[in-house]
Amino acid sequence: MSLSNEHKTIVQTTFGQVTDANLLARRFYERLFEIDSSTKPLFKGDMSAQRVKLMQTIAVVVNSLNDLSSIVPAIQSLGKRHATYGVTPEHWNSVGSALLWALEDAFGEAFTREVRDAWAAAYGLIAQTAIAAASVEEVNPQ
Repeated sequence: MSLSNEHKTIVQTTFGQVTDANLLARRFYERLFEIDSSTKPLFKGDMSAQRVKLMQTIAVVVNSLNDLSSIVPAIQSLGKRHATYGVTPEHWNSVGSALLWALEDAFGEAFTREVRDAWAAAYGLIAQTAIAAASVEEVNPQ
């Protein structure tokens, strides 16, 4: 999946229009647990702190879209770390679905097909990078 300059611009512009990051994160987790109950036990602890981490991570990725190579090591580390928590490639798919749903919920009619495609492309690239790093880690444990 490729990420065009247009996709990058759309993702950065729309993320800049998020007015309530905590609500977006809350709706994301509600949806994730609804569509994939196997993810719920992976979260132990304060979900408010988890929501903050989620939004901080998304912000870093969005702000780095024009220089993705600068964050590839961090994404790979994230993938490896999440694999140790029990996250599977299927979970990454559920996360993508929940993220797109939460964004659509937040933006309503402004979440056009073009916006959805841009976010799907960005998330897909990040997820593929994280999954690939976790898979390598499983094949070559330290």
